[in-house]
Amino acid sequence: MQLAGEKKEGNSWHRFGRLRVCFRGAEMVVSGSPNGSQPTSQPAKKYGITKPISVAGPTEADLQRNIELEKFLIDSGLYESKEEGARREEVLGRIDQVVKGWVKLLTRQRGYTDQMVEDANAVIITFGSYRLGVHGPGADIDTLCVGPSYVNREEDFFIVLHNILSEMEEVTELQPVPDAHVPVMKFKFQGISIDLLYASISLLVVPEDLDIANGSVLYDVDEQTVRSLNGCRVADQILKLVPNVEHFRTTLRCLKFWAKRRGVYSNVTGFLGGVNWALLVARVCQLYPSAIPSMLVSRFFRVYTQWRWPNPVMLCSIEENELGFPVWDPRRNPRDRFHHMPIITPAYPCMNSSYNVSISTLRVMMEQFNHANRITEDIELNKAQWSCLFEPYRFFEAYKNYLQVDIIAADAVDLLTWKGWVESRLRQLTLKIERDTNGMLQCHPYPHEYADTSKPCPNFAFFLGLQRKEGVRGQEGQQFDIRGTVDEFRQEINMYMFWKPGMDIYVSHVRRKQLPAFLFPDGHKRSRMLRHVSLDAEKSCEEASGFQSGSAEKNAKRKADSETMDLKSTRPEKQAFISPQPPESASPESCASRSGITSHTSFNDRVIVESLTMVDRDSSSEMRSSGHLDSEKCTLANDVEMVNTMHESINLEEQASVSEHSLPGVGNKVKLLDLVEKPYYQMESVASCAVACSEFKGTNQIGLNGEDLLFVDTMSVKGIMNVCTNQAPAHGTSIAR
Repeated sequence: MQLAGEKKEGNSWHRFGRLRVCFRGAEMVVSGSPNGSQPTSQPAKKYGITKPISVAGPTEADLQRNIELEKFLIDSGLYESKEEGARREEVLGRIDQVVKGWVKLLTRQRGYTDQMVEDANAVIITFGSYRLGVHGPGADIDTLCVGPSYVNREEDFFIVLHNILSEMEEVTELQPVPDAHVPVMKFKFQGISIDLLYASISLLVVPEDLDIANGSVLYDVDEQTVRSLNGCRVADQILKLVPNVEHFRTTLRCLKFWAKRRGVYSNVTGFLGGVNWALLVARVCQLYPSAIPSMLVSRFFRVYTQWRWPNPVMLCSIEENELGFPVWDPRRNPRDRFHHMPIITPAYPCMNSSYNVSISTLRVMMEQFNHANRITEDIELNKAQWSCLFEPYRFFEAYKNYLQVDIIAADAVDLLTWKGWVESRLRQLTLKIERDTNGMLQCHPYPHEYADTSKPCPNFAFFLGLQRKEGVRGQEGQQFDIRGTVDEFRQEINMYMFWKPGMDIYVSHVRRKQLPAFLFPDGHKRSRMLRHVSLDAEKSCEEASGFQSGSAEKNAKRKADSETMDLKSTRPEKQAFISPQPPESASPESCASRSGITSHTSFNDRVIVESLTMVDRDSSSEMRSSGHLDSEKCTLANDVEMVNTMHESINLEEQASVSEHSLPGVGNKVKLLDLVEKPYYQMESVASCAVACSEFKGTNQIGLNGEDLLFVDTMSVKGIMNVCTNQAPAHGTSIAR
């Protein structure tokens, strides 16, 4: 039916009375209104690969909660002072001078002309939290040094520049990590922590105004250089792709603080690092473009508690480039099929920034997301305060069994270097244990290190929580034997190319009541087992708001568990000691031995871990429709339905067939429709614990005993003390070589 009016060809303008409409493909732009007033409606701007879930703005209650949130962040000391900001700029300027002098020195040594020496240059570019504007007091500065083509990373950066920095009084705690996925040199410059990367680009002279966003910087460089350059390129893209930069920054600052308090902030350990959290927050900002930080925090947990991993989180479409670098594409790259929590970077070449995430760490993060989602729901219903969300996670009360990884070195300088290497490989221990126990034994690596100041040698200790896979009962007499797994891990660690006498590593199984005293500086150990997500903190928050949780039945059960533990604590414990030092071990003064296999002791304890439960969607929607939440109609159930619909075509757990047009945001050149065959995406499969194409030995597994969980001890804590104090093993120890 043809309506009377005016039509202008080209852009397809139509006038109906006083209403002018321009049809541009599927979009409709209204440029007038029937009464001649200003335009009354425009389509919501699209951020990212899909339309927003909601464009609703804040209510008065949201604004008030936002004021309270920002006040909490300020009171928590998350913002640096102007003086510290000025010091950071001064340090960056000083480092810039150092690298410029370093490049000129190398140019002269290589016999270039005086003019080339004068023109030789390197530039310092920041990235990470500093470039995004969300760094706090004492935070490190991620920096990239871009140098000319004739200055390499292996010798010039990690040897020549390293030696220059080591001779400077301002530089302390210098720690090179050349074997990392992104090679880095860590140090403190005038007390400010610096992570320095290096990229050699295909230019003889690096211009001072180098445009890092220009794709030409990627020409004729290796993949390590691409990864180094992409930190800066990704940070710039993130800031361009979010609707409101200030809202993004406040929300990200809040979520990073939460992640650190809850023990899920560490890329190297298998959780998420700064860029991962930035990408997750940026995506939520795209889905709720009109939301303010207090709204975005709750929407963050609302979305990601229901996200169907391994569906990827993407801020923009994935496209290829004529440069030919590999991008994240499970169709072509077999290793991409094993990623559990893909969070894709927005700058070419698009990569998965969260490749370190394992089944275990994803499980821990999902538990924490669910925990936080319940609290933010209570905050929106005025049942809780923001402080409840940031209650610290009590890791050492959450499990009954732990692995303790102790590292020692001859001096503090060697210890920092040794720590960087061990920490970068610690994730492999988690994967190996899951592999060798068929996923039945779950590990929770804790991203913090601890030092025992009572020992005479420099040391650090890392801890992993251990538990049987939830919902699975063991068989009669079954137990886990991880001696071979630990031995394999230690052998890989001892292949460190910069190993020095005195560097050593020890792994021991400890029960919760045997945890060393240096973990509790206040001298206080709680005696009863708590839920996996520190429900005591949750309960205290609810009580502070006038609500009570739990039941008499639960309290009786906890009391019974506590009594059971008290009875078991009276049992005599077997002790295990390390083997004597071999002839090639370091001297007693170095406080180390190069050996590592020890005797073992089996522990039989009942593991009681209560799992998180998902929030009931119907009840959640019913709560939010009661008027306590904002006026938007996007309740939790609707949000979940929208997110799942957007990514249904790449639901890798249920994927059978996918239509091309149903996948949003994927460029024409790289479509994730026929990603991979279904068998690759069994989330609980053993194969998904390992890197593709790896060859592993057979599993060494002995049975379980009902609900009893048994471990084979690989080294005792007292054995570590014997090494540091040069004491002989006690009588009756069983030595395993």
